[in-house]
Amino acid sequence: MITVHGIKNCDTCRKALKWLEAEGIEARFHDFRVDGLDGAALQSWLAAVGWETLLNRRGTTWRKLPDSDTQNVDATSAEALMLANPTLIKRPVFDLDGDFAVGFKAEQQDWIRSKTS
Repeated sequence: MITVHGIKNCDTCRKALKWLEAEGIEARFHDFRVDGLDGAALQSWLAAVGWETLLNRRGTTWRKLPDSDTQNVDATSAEALMLANPTLIKRPVFDLDGDFAVGFKAEQQDWIRSKTS
């Protein structure tokens, strides 16, 4: 089963869940706001995809951060920011038996199909 990590009011997460259902792929949804964010899970994602891929610099949460937090971001500060503000994580994050993908474009859809067929 694939686990989809995100937030329930994210349009992309909702779209991904509907797509998974239409594809007949069983999925579980993990909402950062409701279910929390496990530091070990975040470290696994960071190791697999890198902090530059995982950190969402286009969202409202990023824009609301003080300049001191957004200047000179590196792997360590990015991890701390994402733990403190899980909505800074690009969504959705797909977890399929320890393999990870971030986002919901054709590339991620192809990846999911290849892993679940």
